[in-house]
Amino acid sequence: MMELKLIQEDKKANTMLFSVTGASASHINAIRRSIIDNVPVMAIDEVEFRKNNSILYDEMVAHRLGLVPLSTDLKSYFVQKECKCEGAGCDRCTLKLTLSEKGPKTVIASDIKSLDPKVKPVYGDIPIVKLLKGQDLEFEATAKLGVGKEHAKFAPGLAWYSFMPKITINQKNAEAIKDKYPPQIFGKDGKVIKDLAYHPNLVDACAGVDDGAIKVEYDESTYLFFVESWGQLSCKDIVITALEQFTKKLDALGVLVKDW
Repeated sequence: MMELKLIQEDKKANTMLFSVTGASASHINAIRRSIIDNVPVMAIDEVEFRKNNSILYDEMVAHRLGLVPLSTDLKSYFVQKECKCEGAGCDRCTLKLTLSEKGPKTVIASDIKSLDPKVKPVYGDIPIVKLLKGQDLEFEATAKLGVGKEHAKFAPGLAWYSFMPKITINQKNAEAIKDKYPPQIFGKDGKVIKDLAYHPNLVDACAGVDDGAIKVEYDESTYLFFVESWGQLSCKDIVITALEQFTKKLDALGVLVKDW
């Protein structure tokens, strides 16, 4: 039976780390793919420009707008193909955002006005374009729910995994050859940090340097799973939604197989 155990969660950095036991590599990779490909988030999909005499073409501004992460409310919106409007576009599956600014100023994401206060740019200081005196930018944009397999702008974040490291540390030997290791593995007391196993890049940098100081082995029955959110959803919501989407697909497959 698969078991997940939370190890670390940093809400400010939008990261989460948990361990998984009782699963194969194919199961773990299926969860990773579900996170990246099947978790719906809001993103700007269409832009109608009213004015734009900035240095950037309409297409370039629209591209930047599409990559601005928008906070997402999965309880209020539906993916268009699952909406009652059948993809026509309504208040249940799309959202209007507007902007009207004049130079001189740098237009940033927080200048975008949303009709829904729950859905707005996650990072307000993202620059869109710099307007000089006499330049204007005005548009109406339409945001919708989408998934990562449709376009990268709908991806909720990053997900990756590794085997659980088993680390044996000889503090004296490690301190004696300190210059051979990344300085980040040593704490203020000069000793190797206790949670080294939860920093995969540091673990890889320590492996094979000197087994007498730091010996790195791997437990292939346990996985470390890392999730980093772009901010549209919390890491917890991303994982839960990914598992729900994965279960849906398995149920749909079960129906198809049953009908054979």
